[in-house]
This record gives sequence, C-alpha cells and structure tokens, in this order.
Amino acid sequence: MDAFAEEVVGAINDISGRHEGHRAAHAKGTLLAGTFAPADSGLTTAAHMSGDPVRVTARFSNGGGDPGIPDYAREGRGLALKFYLPDGSKTDIVALSLPCFFVRTPQDFLDFTRARKPDPETGQPDFEKVGAWVGEHPEAVAAIQAAMGADPPESYATVAYNSIHSFLWTAPDGTERWVRYRFEPEEGERTLAPDDAKALGRDYLQEEIVARSSTAFRLMVVIAEEDDAVNDPTVAWPEERERVEVGRLELSGPDTERERGDDILVFDPTRVTDGIGLSDDEILHFRPRAYAASVTRRSGAPAPAGIGA
Repeated sequence: MDAFAEEVVGAINDISGRHEGHRAAHAKGTLLAGTFAPADSGLTTAAHMSGDPVRVTARFSNGGGDPGIPDYAREGRGLALKFYLPDGSKTDIVALSLPCFFVRTPQDFLDFTRARKPDPETGQPDFEKVGAWVGEHPEAVAAIQAAMGADPPESYATVAYNSIHSFLWTAPDGTERWVRYRFEPEEGERTLAPDDAKALGRDYLQEEIVARSSTAFRLMVVIAEEDDAVNDPTVAWPEERERVEVGRLELSGPDTERERGDDILVFDPTRVTDGIGLSDDEILHFRPRAYAASVTRRSGAPAPAGIGA
C-alpha cells in the first residue's frame, strides 16, 4: 500500500465526497472511440506517430471529483487518450484545458487540497487558509485563474487541451526535442455565457458529445527552447514557441467496449513507448501512484499491473 498516495486521494475525497465506482478526480466523464492518423512529422520514432492510423479510446471529463456536478460549473476540462499500437501495446496522453498546473510537487498538491477542505457546517472552505496557501505559492495563480475565470465551453469539442507535462521526443536521426502536447479543435475554441450554459442542463456537455457523429482535433507538439521549464508543470511555455502538427484525432461515437465488468480503464501519461521519454517532473511521476490508489477505492480491486492498462 502506498500510504502517501492514499492520503492524497483521501484529501480529494474530503472535498468532493467519496463516490463508489468513480474516479477521485475527473469523476464525471464520457468515453468515445476513434482513430488517430499521424502526420509523419519525423520528430519521433514512436509507433503511433508514423504509418497507418491507430485505434484510440478517448475520455472527456470535468475536473472535479463529484460525478453529480453540473457541466456548467467553472472548472477545468480533461481529454485523455489511449492509443492501441500495432504490436499490441498501448500508450496514453492526458491533457487539460488549463495552460499549466497548480503545483510542482505531490506534497504541495496535498497541502493545497487540504486547505480547500469544506467546513461541514458551511460547505465552504476556509478562504483565509486557501488565500494564505496561495500567497505562499504564487506559481498556482495562473492555473487557478484559468480554471475559475473561463466561461463554460460550448462543447468538449470546442476546447483546446494541453498536456502540461513535458516529454522527450527522439527522432529517427537521434535528434532529441522536449515537447508538450496540445489538442486544437478543428471547429475552433468557443464558450457560452454562464446563463446560456445553465439553460442547457446539468449534463449538456456529456449529452452533446455523445450525440455527435464526428469530433476532430489536430494534435500539435509545442517545441521547447533551451531555457524553457521542462520539469515544472506550473510554468506555461511562451505562446511564440514553435508548433508542429503531428496528427489528427477523429472520434466517431461512444466507446461501448471499455469499462464494463472488471475492465478498469486508466489513462496514465507515464505509459510511453519507444521514441518518447519522461521528464523529471515530480507531478508526472506521482500520477500512477495516485491512480492506483484511486482504482482501489473506486473498484475495491487492486490496480491493474502496469497501471496504464
């Protein structure tokens, strides 16, 4: 048992409640099936980035841990992808609507989460405590403002999603580049006025994305320059960084094959394949530990071997 990971997941549950059968974070989501067609950019030897299209499972989600929260709530959105590679292996990408993350370390994540724990009588956190924590961690401000300041999206398909973590891509000629992923919606980014989103109902994002016949994104990689922070997810890279289109994601409808019975689906950004390496980002490396604890809590079963199954 990973006691620290259990502590972190427990702190998340203290905010949103413990909901059997649901993830601790990004509890409300929808699975879709589709394909990823690579653009053969030549930037990596990874199997899904050249050759024929590969099958994917995608999950759109809201950021919170309460599956009953309305879709019009102000919070970040998520897009997670599992790629099924020709040799039978899998690799994942996890991305958020935020430009960066709240914290640099797992301990900071735990402290921030504890500071946000609601008072049982008021249902609200101690805002002085939260404010004091943020005052000591100015790196969290950009992500907090992005999450709380954005209007609700028109659709999950009109949101851009960023990996926030950095990955080392190795090209066929041995050239190495640090990159971050960005999924750009082909329809463009569009939001709704809060009242208009509320009028569509509590589940309007879930219902709309399932009803679509097709949803498409361009996958871009943002290429770091020498002084860019590759190990710090709280730092967004400058907008002027070079971006290269490396593929197209097309989702065709609900995925009805996964998460049935004992099928526990986990999207793990550390599940990479040849041609892609991990940074030393502490949050990135902590994610599989938290996912394992969350899987056990929501299912009562041990996490699957190789958490990114």
